[in-house]
Amino acid sequence: MPSDSPGRSLPDDPSSLASDRHRGAFHEALVAWYENNKRVMPWRASGDPYRIWVSEIMLQQTRVDQAEPYFNRFMEAFPTVEALAAASQDEVLQAWEGLGYYSRARHLHAAAQHVVDEHDGAVPSTYDEIRALKGIGPYTAAAVLSIAFNKPHAVLDGNVMRVLARVFAIEDDVRSSRTKRLLQDLADALLEPTDPGTYNQAVMELGALVCTPRNPECTACPLATVCEAKAQGLQDRYPVKSKKPPVPHYEIAVGLVFDDEGRLLIQQRPDDAMLGGLWEFPGGKQEPDEPLEETCRRELREELQIEVAVEAPFYTLDHAYSHFKITMHAFVCRIEAGTPTPPDGVPMAWASIDALSDYAFPRANRRIIEALEERQQQPHLFDALPSEA
Repeated sequence: MPSDSPGRSLPDDPSSLASDRHRGAFHEALVAWYENNKRVMPWRASGDPYRIWVSEIMLQQTRVDQAEPYFNRFMEAFPTVEALAAASQDEVLQAWEGLGYYSRARHLHAAAQHVVDEHDGAVPSTYDEIRALKGIGPYTAAAVLSIAFNKPHAVLDGNVMRVLARVFAIEDDVRSSRTKRLLQDLADALLEPTDPGTYNQAVMELGALVCTPRNPECTACPLATVCEAKAQGLQDRYPVKSKKPPVPHYEIAVGLVFDDEGRLLIQQRPDDAMLGGLWEFPGGKQEPDEPLEETCRRELREELQIEVAVEAPFYTLDHAYSHFKITMHAFVCRIEAGTPTPPDGVPMAWASIDALSDYAFPRANRRIIEALEERQQQPHLFDALPSEA
């Protein structure tokens, strides 16, 4: 770090930064602020380890306001870990549909089955046992153990890293593994051991409501008296993050393949693939200089061993995933030759437009289905120009 830098680099033993003054502010002022300002959440007051576990899985990649209706729907469908374990994967994915990052749902389902089989339905209360469950990393383990079981494990998520980086004016790149490891050590040193669940929630709530990424409300912050970023007037400088690489974009063509009865051909994605277990319209990525109609024909030939006539463009939409973006083009198709044969026994089905709601689809495919449903009552369903979204 340059000598004229206003901040500091984390030492190998970051616990040395956690003075009694800092601990006092974190343990007393912060917790008092939390008790007066915490948001009402359906899982927060339950004390139920299962509900807390499900909520933390949902919150791994989703904001609280977005997750809450999905949580309520999920709990209505699977009120206990036994109910979740007994459900089929399709049922779980349907309850999760729209929340994204579907591997969370698959792992949660498998973990629930493990809890029922190996722990008699009781969510594990030790670090090693809960970390052994699918989908549970260090953050989720610390959150569940501290909130549900009052175990002294400090959480470290994006909100906590931002609070610590500002309070201690940390100049290190928070995207680096070394910085994350040392920030975890600092979080451990600051943990309030008598009520770690309340303390962990307080730090995360502060990052969500006050110490926000942009325009933090420093005048309302209970840590203002110990915050070095505020003292320097450099709140926007922290946390320091290296630049992300450019987000790639792909053109995708999918086929709306109808049979003579007006049913659509759909197939299920393999469990080990992105969006695994969900259903989709067959198709794939455009190759360089390839017309989209040809992309559709080629992909259906490669995926299902059928030759199709691409009769009309139907719908175009843009969609963003975590690491890339797509523009998806849906084409109405008819089979000219061959019988649909998915590879390696991947499930496929013929379904009417009305029956598509019985299957779990990714959001991009669901938007196509919504367009199909809107146009279903029109006399010339596919005569219109493509819709832009």
